[in-house]
Amino acid sequence: MKGRSIMRHVVLCLLFLFSVTLRADEGMWLFDAAPKKQVKEKYGFDLTDDWLKHVQLSSVRFGRGGSGSFVSSQGLVMTNHHVGAGQLQALSTPENDYLTTGFYAETFSNELKCKGLELIVLISTEDVTEKVNAAAKADMTPEDAQKARKAAMAEIEKESKEKTGLKSDVMTFYQGGAYHLYRYKVYDDVRLVWAPEQDIAAFGGDPDNYEFPRYCLDCSFFRAYEAGVPAKTEHFLKWSKSGAKDGELVFVSGHPGKTDRALTREHLEFQRDVFFPWRLQKLFRREVLYSAFAERDDENTRRIRNDLDAVKNYRKRAVGQLLGLQTPSLLDIKTPLSDEEKKSAIESRIQRPEQAIFAALHAKHTVYVIYDLIENAEGFNSRTFQIARALVRLAYESEKSNGERLKEYQDGALESLKQSILADTPIYEDVEIEKLTDSLSMLRSIQNYGFIAANMPFLFQSESPKELASRLIRGSKVRDVAERKRLMEGGVKAIKASSDPMIRFAFDVDSSARSYRKGQEIKIDAPLEKAYAELAKERFEKFGTNIYPDATFTLRLSYGAVKGYAEDNGETVAPITDVAGMFQRAENHKFKAPFDPPKRWKDGKAKLEEKTPFNLVSTNDIIGGNSGSPLINANAEVVGLVFDGNIYSLSNNFVYTEKQSRCVSVHSAVIVEALRKLYGAGKLADELGK
Repeated sequence: MKGRSIMRHVVLCLLFLFSVTLRADEGMWLFDAAPKKQVKEKYGFDLTDDWLKHVQLSSVRFGRGGSGSFVSSQGLVMTNHHVGAGQLQALSTPENDYLTTGFYAETFSNELKCKGLELIVLISTEDVTEKVNAAAKADMTPEDAQKARKAAMAEIEKESKEKTGLKSDVMTFYQGGAYHLYRYKVYDDVRLVWAPEQDIAAFGGDPDNYEFPRYCLDCSFFRAYEAGVPAKTEHFLKWSKSGAKDGELVFVSGHPGKTDRALTREHLEFQRDVFFPWRLQKLFRREVLYSAFAERDDENTRRIRNDLDAVKNYRKRAVGQLLGLQTPSLLDIKTPLSDEEKKSAIESRIQRPEQAIFAALHAKHTVYVIYDLIENAEGFNSRTFQIARALVRLAYESEKSNGERLKEYQDGALESLKQSILADTPIYEDVEIEKLTDSLSMLRSIQNYGFIAANMPFLFQSESPKELASRLIRGSKVRDVAERKRLMEGGVKAIKASSDPMIRFAFDVDSSARSYRKGQEIKIDAPLEKAYAELAKERFEKFGTNIYPDATFTLRLSYGAVKGYAEDNGETVAPITDVAGMFQRAENHKFKAPFDPPKRWKDGKAKLEEKTPFNLVSTNDIIGGNSGSPLINANAEVVGLVFDGNIYSLSNNFVYTEKQSRCVSVHSAVIVEALRKLYGAGKLADELGK
C-alpha cells in the first residue's frame, strides 16, 4: 500500500507538471503571481509590474456576479449588458422598459442611480498564510482547527478595515495552501449611462448561447460617483483604435467565479452524480414556471425577464458541464481510489487525504439536497424570504463576537450586506408568490420530505404550498424599506416582537437551518478543508506560484491569442464576425425572434460599415464571473469585452484545453460604431479611453 501511495503521488505530480508546462494559454493567474515566464516564452512580451498594477487598478468587480473595467478618467465603467440587466430591470417601469428600448444619458444629470449596486476595486494584497495557520494547533480536531482559522481570518479582516478603511477579505487559495488578505475600494453610488436593447445585446437568444459565430452587442456603461460627482479615476484602460486582430496577443482581467480543477476524481464524480443532476432539476422546473408566467402578458414578461434569462443561461451551462463530467477522458486524468481504499474510508480506517475526501463526500451524499433546500434556502425561493432571513440572522449574529459569527455576518461583510438588505429594488407580490409556491412544492415532493416534516412540522401543517406562500408574501411588510430599516436597527428585540409572518417563518426555519449548517461544517466541510489543504501543501511546496489556484471570484489575469478553431465535424470557424454577418443571420431566420435586431438597427443598416468586426474568439482561459471583463492588448488597450464562452469552454470548470475552448467577446470596433451611428452617443464614444 505504501508503494502504491508513493506511485499515486508521483502520478499526481506528473499530471500537475504536465498541466503547467504543456497546456498553452491555460490559467487564471493571481496578479501578484502573474505568468511572466509563460507569456515571455510563448509571445515574447514582458509583463512588467507597472503594467500589472495599472490593469489591476483599472479592473472592477461588478456587484455580486460579474466583472468590469474603468474606461475613462471620469469613473466610466464598461461591463456586459447581461451583467447590468438586473439594474436595467430594477430601474424600468411599465412606461419605460429599458431592457426593451435601451437607455442613454447624454449628461451626468440624466444618469440613473442604481439600487443596491456596489463596484469594488482591488487596491492591495498581503500574504497572511502564516498568521492564519498559526491559529490552528497540531492537536486540534479538524472542526476546532477550522474554527480557529476562521476566527483568525475574521480578526485579520477587522484589523485591516480599521487601519485602512478599505473593505478587507481574507481569501483562501490552493485549497488552503495559502491565505491572502485582499483590500478593496468600494463605490456604492453607481449610475447607468448607456445600454442597448436586449434584442441586440442578446441577439440569437438561447439558441446561440455558448455558440459561435455570434453577433451580440452585450455591452453597457455605468459610472462610479464619489461625494455626488463622477469619480476621478487615475487608472483606466485606453481604447484601441484598431481593435483585436487574428493572432494578436490578448489578456483578460476579471473575476472568474469558481473552478474545480484541483478536485479529486471522487469529488468530480459527486459533481456528476449528485450536484449537477439536482441543479438541473431545479433549473428545468424554474424555467417552465418563469416561462409560463411571462407568457400571460407583456407586463409579466417585463417583470420576470431577467430571472428567466438567467435560468436559461444557468441551465445551458449546467448541461454542458454535466456532459463534460460524463466524458470518461476528462475524469481519466485523475487517478481513482480502489474499492478497498473506499471501504477503508467509509469504515474510518482513513490513511490518506484522498480517502478523507471520499469519506466526507460519502456523508455529504445523503444530506446534500436537504441542506440545499433548507440552509441554502432553495426551498424558499423568494426575495421576501431572503430579506427576512437576513434580518433575523443579522440581529442574532450581531450579538456575537466577530470571530464567532457566520462568515457572511462578520465585520468585513456587514456594510455590503446592509446595503443589499436596504436596496429599494422592485419586488413584485405575484412573482414572489409564484416562486415561493413552486419551491415549497418542490421541497414537499423530495424523497426525504418525511425527514424534513418530522424536524420542521410548521412548514406545511394544514396549508397547501400555495396557501402558505400567499399568506407569507401578502402578509409581510419586509418589502417596505422603512420596515427593513426599523427591524435592522431594532436588533433582536425588534425581531422577537415582530408579528410579520415572514419574519416569524424565517425565525422558525433558522433553528433547523443552523443545525444542518453546523452538521455539515463538522462532518463534511472541516474534513474536506483539512484533506485538501494537505494535498495543496504538497503541490504548493513542489510548484509554488508556477501553478495557479482555482478561481474564487478574485481578480485574475489570463492570456491568449485571437484564434479560430475547428468544429467536431472539421469545419473551420473564423475568429471574427462582422456587421454584415449579423444581418445575414437575421435574414436567414426571416427576422424572427430571437434573430430580429431592434428597429433602429434595421432602419440604420445603411449607416453602418458592414465589415465592422462584431464578435471574436480567443484562447483566454475564462469561466462564469468573467462576464464583463475587458479584453486588452499588450498596450493595455481595450480591444474587446468578454461576454461568453463557446460550447467547448463549458468544461473549463474542471479542465482547460486550447484545442477548441474559446472565450467570446464583443469587438471594440462595433461598440464605437453603434454608439456613433445608431444611438446618437458620440459624446460617450469620445469619452472612451480618455
